[in-house]
This record gives sequence, structure tokens and C-alpha cells, in this order.
Amino acid sequence: MLNIILKGMDRISRIRCISQFYVYGLSMVAECFILTAMSYDRYLAITKPLHYTSVMNLGFCLRLVCSCWLIGALSTLITLLMIFLQSFCGPKDIDHFICDVAPLLKLSCSDTFNVEVVVFLLSIPLVVIPFIMVTYICIFITIANIRSSKGRKKTFSTCSSHLTSVITYYGTLITIYVVPNRGHTTTINKILFLLYTVVTPLFNPIIYSIRSQEIRKVIRMVWKMVWIKTFKLGRTFFSTSDPSQCKLK
Repeated sequence: MLNIILKGMDRISRIRCISQFYVYGLSMVAECFILTAMSYDRYLAITKPLHYTSVMNLGFCLRLVCSCWLIGALSTLITLLMIFLQSFCGPKDIDHFICDVAPLLKLSCSDTFNVEVVVFLLSIPLVVIPFIMVTYICIFITIANIRSSKGRKKTFSTCSSHLTSVITYYGTLITIYVVPNRGHTTTINKILFLLYTVVTPLFNPIIYSIRSQEIRKVIRMVWKMVWIKTFKLGRTFFSTSDPSQCKLK
């Protein structure tokens, strides 16, 4: 997408297009499982705080991350091989920013039913019924069993940032890959695609850091400095300007 915007190069070979789809699909699947691993981290911190340090050690975290990328690589490889075996003899214009699975299948001259079934089956544990739902159900049950409202609020705040990111990411993901294409146009698909590939990653640092007291303190200091400088500039302007030259517009 950036290559097209910056250089105007809107042509891509078949091999590069399928390779681009593989990298994109691998990253998307890996992110789904990484969000699931993060929800498991929150689950341990809430339900077993005393055992959290011993369970979530560095070695276990590394195994979780490597497993997420490995599952993403293998699951996307199955779809990649099936798309690679398709025949493309019709139009060559991809109506999308990147080589996604749906725009590629639209250009295929072969029967794409098997590919669509495989994609749907692989998306069930990711999008339709994600594993992350099981973890958050357990978290909500644990929070509901806490007697004091202060304790429930404090416990829920430990996973609020992650939950916000999950809702933003999965909301657009489900709309694109689960809701039938007849329900929305290609333009809406592109807008939703930009939301979860560009906007959501940009907001993630803000979502995860806004709970930090140090970050909030710095934001208040910066805002205070900007407000003071603006006030001083305004006072200087009105004190040095000629009142007789002022006009109301």
C-alpha cells in the first residue's frame, strides 16, 4: 500500500502477490494468538497472583510467543498452497490495497469452494469462536465472585487495556471475514481493513500506556506547559497590539 502511494507502482507479479498474502496472513494469525496469550497472562494475574511469577517466567513467555508464530506460519501455509494451485486466467486487477485471500479468489478461474471451506474452518478458532473468549469468560466469572465493588473495579482495571485492544481488533476482523460480503461494499471492506491494519496498531501504544501513572503525569505536564505558553503568547499579543487597530470579525 505504501509502495503504491509513494512510488505509484501498482503492479506485482503472481509470486510476489502470493508471498505478500502469506506474510500478511501469518502476521494476522500470529497476532490473534498473541492476544490470546496476553489474555492468559491476565487470567493468571487475576486468579493466581501468588503463582504468577513462577508460572509466567521468561522461558514460558518465549515458548508462548514462538508457538503463536509457528501456528500462524503453518495455518497460513495451508491456504497459501491451495491458492498457489489455483488457475488465474481472467482479469488481473486486484480491487484491494494488498493481496488478501478474498480479492485473490475473485480472480481465480478454478473452483474456489474447497479453498473457502478451508479458510472458514481455519478461521473458526481465530475469529468465529476465538480461544480468547474462554479466557475472558473465566476472568469475568472470577471478577463477579469478588464481594467488594472496589476489588472488582481494581481487578477489572488490570485487563481493561488488553480488552479494549481485543474489541477494536476483533470487531473489524469479524466484520470482514465472518459477515457475508453482500452485507457491505468493497469500499467499506477497505475502510475496515485500514482500521485493523493501520489505526489499531497506532492506538495500541496509547491504549496500553495510558494506565501508567508516569505516562499520565507526563501528559499532564506537557498539557500544562502548552496551556501556559499559549496563555503567555496571548497576553503578550494583546499587550503589544494597538487597540485602535483591532476589528471584530
